[in-house]
Amino acid sequence: MKKLIVAAGTGFLGQVLINHFKNKVAEIVILTRSKTLQENNIRYVHWDAKTLTGWETELEGADVLINLAGKSVDCRYNAQNKNEIIASRVDSTAILNKAVLQCTNPPKHWLNSSTATIYRNSENKQMDEFTGEIGHDFSMNVAKMWESTFFQVATPKTKKTVLRTSIVLGKNGGAYPTLKKLAQLGFGGKQGSGKQYVSWIHEHDFARAVAFVIDKELEGEINIVSPTPTKNKNFMALLRRSVNMPIGIPVSKPLLKMGAMLIGTETELVLKSRNVIPTRLHNEGFKFTYNNLQEALQNLIS
Repeated sequence: MKKLIVAAGTGFLGQVLINHFKNKVAEIVILTRSKTLQENNIRYVHWDAKTLTGWETELEGADVLINLAGKSVDCRYNAQNKNEIIASRVDSTAILNKAVLQCTNPPKHWLNSSTATIYRNSENKQMDEFTGEIGHDFSMNVAKMWESTFFQVATPKTKKTVLRTSIVLGKNGGAYPTLKKLAQLGFGGKQGSGKQYVSWIHEHDFARAVAFVIDKELEGEINIVSPTPTKNKNFMALLRRSVNMPIGIPVSKPLLKMGAMLIGTETELVLKSRNVIPTRLHNEGFKFTYNNLQEALQNLIS
């Protein structure tokens, strides 16, 4: 791969991918709302994720485009935030479709973010790309609009893949630092009933899985999750063990709702049962470095 474009690549997942690819790719271009500079083989180019303002010329001759744009869902689902969550995903995907179509030599492969939250709440059935059931609520409908916007435009010269990603556990971003702090303070007990499943993936395997999808030229929907979703009560117990905290005060659903209001988030992020497995990655022969949660957590704490 000579040229990689990462749209909205300055966040946690963008940095995970850049660290993985920076010594493997000749040129990386980051489309960002903020800085415009160059660092070795990495260039930062300004875009607003809504309009064509010149950044689209960077797509010419690119091998791969990865779009990570989307407002964080770690917020209250009021009307304004809901609109921004939808618009940030749909608008960025729509303008990239337009940009790709007008290229003379468009990217060969486009990977667009999606979410494992697209599948319904499930404590008994594992959801994969073939038999997973997609339901109807705000989060699932956002995911459906996101993917529909991506796939509804045919790009004959560009392969398309959506990455249905679970919680990515990383040392310096995502949910892990907050969960670790809760466990260290003694609040690492089960959340709600504790029966809900947590679908997760270690940051190292997230980057490796994305590289695998590119290398194998996989198209369509891919679940970027570990093969071992874990019940919340077990997840929190292993997290407590990793930080050597013997006490784990459980947090009931009413307390979670109160806490979510105080810190400006939603309980869905911890109460929904995401029971998702990576059948397509498995069928294609991908081998996880961390398919065991205990080993993943020990690596992150070391």
